[in-house]
Amino acid sequence: MARAYDSSARIEGARRTRASIVETARDLLLQGGYPGMTVASLATAAGVSPQTVYNSVGNKAAVVKAVYDQLMAGDDAAVPMSERPEFHAMFEAGDRVAFAQAYAGWVRVLAGRAGPLLGALLAHGTDATLLEFTATIEHERYVGTTHAITGLRDRIGLPEHHADEDSLHRLVDAVWTLNSPDCYDRLVRRRGWSPAEYETWLAHQLIALLS
Repeated sequence: MARAYDSSARIEGARRTRASIVETARDLLLQGGYPGMTVASLATAAGVSPQTVYNSVGNKAAVVKAVYDQLMAGDDAAVPMSERPEFHAMFEAGDRVAFAQAYAGWVRVLAGRAGPLLGALLAHGTDATLLEFTATIEHERYVGTTHAITGLRDRIGLPEHHADEDSLHRLVDAVWTLNSPDCYDRLVRRRGWSPAEYETWLAHQLIALLS
């Protein structure tokens, strides 16, 4: 009887190759910015062919998004942020104040992970690919913010004045604005706040919104 083909080694090899390419791309983007990284230069630095980059990750836009996703998640697992334990842990808070504090701490971690990359990228924000990238991550962040606020509503509850759909949408809009990478960049990088000071500020803004 023919022996069943074991593809696990091939799959693991492909995963390691992709991880190496994404890690190399992260270093190139942080060191030289967006213009300095091409698929060709990435392939050379990673020790693979350009076709391997395309096959493993995709074009330059896909590479940038893969780097961003990995930094945000802290790993290369294909698990959405809203399904991760850190996200669900926020809803273990006993009240809205505790939730706001936990949420601010989570946003601080995410901003600290992705902030340097976004700073390197958005300095060249007129590039059409980067504009598309920005639109994509802004939409993803809005979806994530919606999950957080509706999760808070369902598990802990919202004030009565946020009970109707219009008020809920405005609350999501406000939180989405506060948790933006731009707020973190303005306060921490441009104004010299510590990440802890940023977290405290964000928690206070969220508590006021949720009161």
